[in-house]
Amino acid sequence: MGISKLEEFTVRDNRLARHAKAMAHPARIAILRFLIEKRSCVCGDIVNELPLSQSTVSQHLK
Repeated sequence: MGISKLEEFTVRDNRLARHAKAMAHPARIAILRFLIEKRSCVCGDIVNELPLSQSTVSQHLK
C-alpha cells in the first residue's frame, strides 16, 4: 500500500492504525496494562512486576 492509498481512509482510521502499530509488541501491552492498574509508579516498579529488564522497559517507554 503506497502513501497515496492512505488518503482513501478516514483520518480516524489512519490515526488508529498508527496507534495500533505503536502498541504492536507484547511488552508494550503488558506495560500499558500495568500502568492502567497503578495510580503512580517508577520504572523500577514495572521491572519488579514484569519479566523485563530495566533497559527494555525504558526502551519501550520512549
